[in-house]
Amino acid sequence: MEVGAIIGNIDVAQVELYIFWIFFAGLIIYLRREDRREGYPVISEVTGKPEPQGWLFIPEPKYFRVPHEDKPVTHSRPDTREPKAKPAEGWSGAPLIPTGDPMVDAVGPAAYAEREDVPDWDLEGHPRIAPLRIARDYSVLDNDPDPRGMRVVGGDNKPAGTVKDVWIDKTEFLIRYLEVELDSKAGGGTVLLPMPFARVKTYIRPQVKVQSIYAKHFANVPKLKNPDQVTKLEEDMISAYYGGGQLYADPMRQEPIL
Repeated sequence: MEVGAIIGNIDVAQVELYIFWIFFAGLIIYLRREDRREGYPVISEVTGKPEPQGWLFIPEPKYFRVPHEDKPVTHSRPDTREPKAKPAEGWSGAPLIPTGDPMVDAVGPAAYAEREDVPDWDLEGHPRIAPLRIARDYSVLDNDPDPRGMRVVGGDNKPAGTVKDVWIDKTEFLIRYLEVELDSKAGGGTVLLPMPFARVKTYIRPQVKVQSIYAKHFANVPKLKNPDQVTKLEEDMISAYYGGGQLYADPMRQEPIL
């Protein structure tokens, strides 16, 4: 018996093709909507007004339940900070010229994301990054140089302070930051130095060299609210400050090499 005798004049292959087309179109629409969870609505750099969104609307933000948090969080929140910079030209995509101190104003390479102002927790609900004075079960390996007590010098070879303590990541067994006690000339107090920006030298005169910023810039490194823990927002602010120094610490760094 032929198939046509059972289902009449319906072309099964054609129906399956139409179903596939409908499914594939729905998949494209779904993926394009999901694309719009980050970075939308698009704001024109020239007019400062939202750009036309087209016929695809922006979906409602998703909320996630995360461990050790009291309420669900969402990452689909707009950035309401006013950029402290102006475009060099009137066309979209023109480079920005800082209007103040770019390292402090979070401009260009000194920009940072507004992450949650809470510590990064480990599986047991404790801050995963802590100084060795609190994480007493950890220590610097005997075969590695212990930077505590070493002098810290900036990219201008001028002293800024002394390493007071080492901050570790207890979940990955890494040194994340060096806690630097600043000299009175550098503003006093303590600041964190991200380990990727530090070079520990042990030959001739042991010291920690920071090429990205100069000694005078240590006074403006973002401070901690709690001297014994660092939040995710503070981590981004601190790393962005040192990263911004790669370009803005010296005006000559902004000039072409040739």
